[in-house]
Amino acid sequence: MSPQVAGILQLSALMAALALACRPLGDYLAKVYSSDRHCTPEKWVYRIIGVNPAAEMRWPAYARAVLAFSAVSVLLLYFLQRIQGSLPGSLGFSSIDPDQAFNTAASFVANTNWQSYSGEQAMGHVVQTGGLAVQNFLSAAVGMAVAVALVRGFARSRTGELGNFWADLVRGTVRVLVPVSVAGALVLVACGAIQNFSGIHEVGQFTGGTQQWNGGAVASQEAIKELGTNGGGYFNANAAHPFENPNPLSNLFEIFLILLIPFALTRTFGRMVGSLKQGYAILGTMAVLWIGFTALMMWTEFAHRGPAFEIAGGAMEGKETRFGIAGSSIFAVATTLTSTGAVNSFHSSYTGFGGGIAMLGMQLGEIAPGGVGSGLYGMLIMAVIAVFIAGLMVGRTPEYLGKKIGIRQIQLAACYILVTPVLVLGFTAAAMALPGPAESMTNSGAHGFSEILYAYTSGANNNGSAFAGLDADTPWFNTTIGIAMLLGRFLPMVFVLALAGSLAEQKPVPETTGTLRTDKPLYAGLLAGTVLIITGLTYFPALALGPLAEGLAS
Repeated sequence: MSPQVAGILQLSALMAALALACRPLGDYLAKVYSSDRHCTPEKWVYRIIGVNPAAEMRWPAYARAVLAFSAVSVLLLYFLQRIQGSLPGSLGFSSIDPDQAFNTAASFVANTNWQSYSGEQAMGHVVQTGGLAVQNFLSAAVGMAVAVALVRGFARSRTGELGNFWADLVRGTVRVLVPVSVAGALVLVACGAIQNFSGIHEVGQFTGGTQQWNGGAVASQEAIKELGTNGGGYFNANAAHPFENPNPLSNLFEIFLILLIPFALTRTFGRMVGSLKQGYAILGTMAVLWIGFTALMMWTEFAHRGPAFEIAGGAMEGKETRFGIAGSSIFAVATTLTSTGAVNSFHSSYTGFGGGIAMLGMQLGEIAPGGVGSGLYGMLIMAVIAVFIAGLMVGRTPEYLGKKIGIRQIQLAACYILVTPVLVLGFTAAAMALPGPAESMTNSGAHGFSEILYAYTSGANNNGSAFAGLDADTPWFNTTIGIAMLLGRFLPMVFVLALAGSLAEQKPVPETTGTLRTDKPLYAGLLAGTVLIITGLTYFPALALGPLAEGLAS
């Protein structure tokens, strides 16, 4: 069997598994976020934090709760890292430096999981499990809560209430993320991933010396890092490490976990707004973009360009032989079209066009299918823009799901779209203009520029994957990427919640013969085109200086 055929079979199996799982999970998620009942563990949490889960919140209160909870999370995780040297189970590692502790705290709370350190050489068991793994759950739950709040904005009318953030946060964690992660961890252990709290071991003889290996609760952290579209690896090699991702079966299962909730949320959306067809339209748009990007990535990496490529069967540099080009390409697209950031290969070693595809996937806003929660609300923002464009073309007031899209709604959507490009392009320009940051590049020319552009694209879009080759563990990059991650995560959330509040206050507009049908393939095509055109116009000049220039020169 050729590697290309094996790749097609892997992709087909993945699509079949997602099709079987997303429908029941999407229906279950709709019940979770629509229920007014609270289970016993949830009631305990509400008593501890002193909140009334039945109290509805308007968008300013919901936004304040999101920001306050996340700010406290950053402070606690920062403090935990700064006292690591005094904690049990630190494996002898010292406390984390202030700039790196800030970067890591911002990263994991923002669901980015950008890592400027080697996990097995910096973090002990307490920080890994009590700090980083906990934030993997909580940051994913925050993203789902904001997405559900926006869906309620479309579903409700004549009220500004969007639900209760604390109830949404706890339900998403207790009823969804924890049970699915437990099941996922068991599967990964069965595949060969490790799960223990052992110390550092010296093993083997390598060129006359020994090599040190860490143990750790790897499988449990691996499950939620993929399920929650987080991406932070227990080891520096991330999902390329055999302790995290032992074989092709575990590799395909991890991709399945990455895509599961983002795709399932489209059915949740359809259920909650009372029209499954609307959910199918969003799902179809996401799926077409994801399949298209995957096909392009596999084509660029399998293309033979010279004797070395022909002998290896394609661009094998930086890829694990146990996954091959197909498994690596599918994983790379899944992680960059979501906010996962996990890697099972070095994206810096991809072909020029391959690296550009990974970068463009993040620059789309990671909406195909995107991160847990963030993918759905990002695509719904683009749906609002697409409806507005259609309204301009036919001279009719734009409407979406029975809500008028007026000046305020478009202003909020525009602000959402502009946040990440401003952060990415602004910080990239500053890093290239100043003498210090440019010294961190290990490559010159177009590839060196791509390293910095990729880093800020990954940070501001809350992805977390790295292009490799860039020494990002410096005060400049730790600080600026940390700021980009926080602003890129929470500013858009504020605009999303403001939009949700404005929609929930409206009275429904009755459908007429002139209403644009947003549940048809024609609209899905318009939505996909809107996503690509807006992103292309924004990032094309920067991409032309980096991956496109490198790809055309090779």
